[in-house]
Amino acid sequence: MALALIALGGNLQQPQKQVSKAIELLAHTPGLTLLKASSLYATAPVGYDNQPDFINAVVQVSTPLPAPQLMQLLLDIEQQFGRERPFPNAPRILDLDMLDYDGMTLDTPLLTLPHPRMHMRGFVVVPLAEIVPDYVLPSGQSVVEWLATNKHDDVRKLDPNSIR
Repeated sequence: MALALIALGGNLQQPQKQVSKAIELLAHTPGLTLLKASSLYATAPVGYDNQPDFINAVVQVSTPLPAPQLMQLLLDIEQQFGRERPFPNAPRILDLDMLDYDGMTLDTPLLTLPHPRMHMRGFVVVPLAEIVPDYVLPSGQSVVEWLATNKHDDVRKLDPNSIR
């Protein structure tokens, strides 16, 4: 069994519900065992500012699926939720990014591991630190070291009771 880290995000159609539903779906998907799920976090959009804030989370799963098959499963789940890709950084119902797969290094058209930009994104590192505080980012810093040396006050933890 491999351990995989998956980032979830969305900012359309009640994103708190969309991300929560996606976590629940991952927990009940054959071939996946949900081990840990972070809290939900709100963050301002990156890259294209004229859109609503995002809701983000990170989960850790155990799976017998090879990394490319898991990535395809994540893309299929995005499609089930109605994901469209009109332009880079566009608003979206659901985005699922594989951050890490058992420490594997991979660079294919479908998948790059570890995720090449995760250490530049507070909305990934903050929830990741909640569930795997000893994780070492591609930059060589642990997530705890990253939190101590990088600005991330724009990542706001949501009250779990606010999800309706």
